[in-house]
Amino acid sequence: MQLVECVPNISEGRRPEIYEAVAAAAASVTGVTVLNIDPGADTNRTVITFVGEPEPVLEAAFRLVQRGVELIDMSAHRGAHPRIGAVDVVPFIPVSSITMEECAELARRLGERAGRELDLPVYLYEFAASAPHRRNLADIREGEYEGLARKITHMDWQPDFGPASFNPRCGATVIGARKFLVAYNVNINTLDKRLATRVAFDVRERGRMKRDAENNPILDEKGEPLWEPGLLKSVKAVGWVIPEFGCAQISINLTDLDITPLHVAFDTCDERARERGLRVTGSEIVGLLPRQVLLDAGRHYLRRMGRPTGVPEAAIIHTAIRTLGLSEVKPFDPKERVIEYRLAKTAPLASMSIRAFIDELSSESPAPGGGSVSALAGSMAAGLAAMVAVLSHTKKGFESKQEQLDRIAVRAQELKDGLLAAVDLDTAAFDLLLDAMRLPKSTPEESAVRDNAILDATIAAAEVPLGVLEMCPEVISLCLEIARIGLQASLSDAGVGAQMGRAAAAGAYQNVCINLASVADARKTELLARADAAWAQSKELHVAAEEEILKGLRSRA
Repeated sequence: MQLVECVPNISEGRRPEIYEAVAAAAASVTGVTVLNIDPGADTNRTVITFVGEPEPVLEAAFRLVQRGVELIDMSAHRGAHPRIGAVDVVPFIPVSSITMEECAELARRLGERAGRELDLPVYLYEFAASAPHRRNLADIREGEYEGLARKITHMDWQPDFGPASFNPRCGATVIGARKFLVAYNVNINTLDKRLATRVAFDVRERGRMKRDAENNPILDEKGEPLWEPGLLKSVKAVGWVIPEFGCAQISINLTDLDITPLHVAFDTCDERARERGLRVTGSEIVGLLPRQVLLDAGRHYLRRMGRPTGVPEAAIIHTAIRTLGLSEVKPFDPKERVIEYRLAKTAPLASMSIRAFIDELSSESPAPGGGSVSALAGSMAAGLAAMVAVLSHTKKGFESKQEQLDRIAVRAQELKDGLLAAVDLDTAAFDLLLDAMRLPKSTPEESAVRDNAILDATIAAAEVPLGVLEMCPEVISLCLEIARIGLQASLSDAGVGAQMGRAAAAGAYQNVCINLASVADARKTELLARADAAWAQSKELHVAAEEEILKGLRSRA
């Protein structure tokens, strides 16, 4: 699922009836989840965070902007934070399975619509910027709301969308796309703010002012202070003390996780603290973060330990939480703090015990059925490939193969998770087909609607097992590869994996065929062709795997 985060900042933080109504406008869109509403009285500003798939998020952002300019009068606004309009800034941020350019296109579409329908002056910034001098938000905001009447008429600062005239009530809005920003605090074993500040100066990109022997700032020929850069790019940091936690913290903003990941910031703070006689005792994430941040950290620490990284996702996340000490000052629950987990749909079948699933399968209900069983078989096949790879990774004599083993295990885990998700997706698709069949058909119009709904639901019901089927060749291939290079004492596990992969492919192929049996649609030919190709490949790979693995097992008997 594509996930986009949107974090509008509105110029109202003192009247709950206003900022809550603006947030409610975004929440009114189906498929959008408002994660946080963070008002500030001194800044007179509220940060609203919501997520969802691209199109619902785009609609939610428009409704929020529309409501914000209706309710907020900038001519009466006072606050400590720089601002240019009622809805001051609206960034789109990629979370998963979506590119920055796609987010920039969302920003452009929102800007065009807001300018056209709301007569709102709109500037584009960061990755959506229309010119280099407009990329930086601070440059667009320079002069703030009070200077906008003059600025907006300047040729270099006419809006990208909407009227090039000053509207005293709403001001202007800045819309763009940017990378995810993580607010992160690293705890150290002192209550001395000065020591925390020194570590912050060590790690932050800006560094510290250069000083002479008398501790006076060293100036350049223009009289400006010279700076000694810090160790980490795209990092802002200060030191402070939190009496409530009984420690000082290095308070960090990570503005580009591709340049400086969270675990690099933690490790660097730890190194610099130790050099100063201090010790990092843990850390704290402020707000929510994407799942990938913790996966990257967990894999980094597992590699450092010499452990395989192709283990279940929960184990990787656990490693990250424990190593980073994320629960030191307050409990860190990944189900609440990781965006994807917060939004995850329930998986009633995959969450069952084995006995409960088999009991449900054996009941008179038609779902779960063969499609879910095929997906489950495929996930177990991938799980066996991962197991043999991880077992082999830890054994003496396999050091030269650890990179290959880790690659197999990581990919097998990804396939396992995808196939496990299909256990519930298959049953959900069948339920949607039943819903379509229950639609009224008392009039020709109702019958036409029902027929189209049944066709679409039938195609969708065929696409789920087709997705399972198309994963099976790779699963069988991984089982064969691990049989060749992995621990020979586990050769039979790889063999069972290959057999389960073949069974999953056979079951999925049969489900594709039966779901498409009554379909008279152009899509049927394409789907059957894909199914035939994947089934043929699965059979071919299985024959090779079965022959080679059985030969190896017989030679050991």
